[in-house]
Amino acid sequence: MGRILCIANQKGGVGKTTTSINLAANLSRAGKRTLLIDLDPQCNATSGLGQKPTPRHSLVQRTPLHEAVVPTTYENLSLLPGSRSFQDVDALAKSDDSQAEAIRVHLTNELAGYDYVLIDSPPSLGQLTQTALAASTEVLIPIQCEYFAMEGLTQMINVIRAVMKRHPGRLEFGGILLTMYDPQLELTREVDSEVRDFFGEVVFDTVIPRDVAVAEAPSHGQAVIDYAPRARGTRAYMELCLEVMEHE
Repeated sequence: MGRILCIANQKGGVGKTTTSINLAANLSRAGKRTLLIDLDPQCNATSGLGQKPTPRHSLVQRTPLHEAVVPTTYENLSLLPGSRSFQDVDALAKSDDSQAEAIRVHLTNELAGYDYVLIDSPPSLGQLTQTALAASTEVLIPIQCEYFAMEGLTQMINVIRAVMKRHPGRLEFGGILLTMYDPQLELTREVDSEVRDFFGEVVFDTVIPRDVAVAEAPSHGQAVIDYAPRARGTRAYMELCLEVMEHE
């Protein structure tokens, strides 16, 4: 089984889904057999790849993964679509430990054959995010370069450590990614310095710049590499992909 990366942050609007889509697209272009799992009830990873949410979530239905995944426009990229069903969202979000374990086992038992699995988790510290973390081998945390970045990051890391304690030897820190990066702003530089001083090598060298092309691409059902091949954000996500693959 390959690497399973949970893209997680309890705060919304930090580039979590954008990173999930663009990293998945670049990994697939690099020849890696990749699966993107949409666990966010907003289903933005699904629509961002030009697909439609499903009436019921396959994880609640325990549908075999090979029956539930759909192809995308990328040769090596498959998608497990999300669902906006209130019933399924409630079932996933409120699952107890035994149900969460059943979902985790269902996921991990059927991921053989993929080089990379990316899980786009909801902006929450709740059970659904913890289930995604428990099913993963690594966690990638995007954070926006803003005033409250460190405060939110501390909360997220506490949850990650709790999951690590319950499932020892499985989950590792994959890295912290600085997003919406504007080097002209003093606040950006301060957050960059503070995060790197505190977390050191855990922080990716790559930063994702503020780029209107990155924001526009999902509305066209595309990753930014197709929507605007020469954009700054395109180059940044290509560099992030290379940095992630360096740790194979």
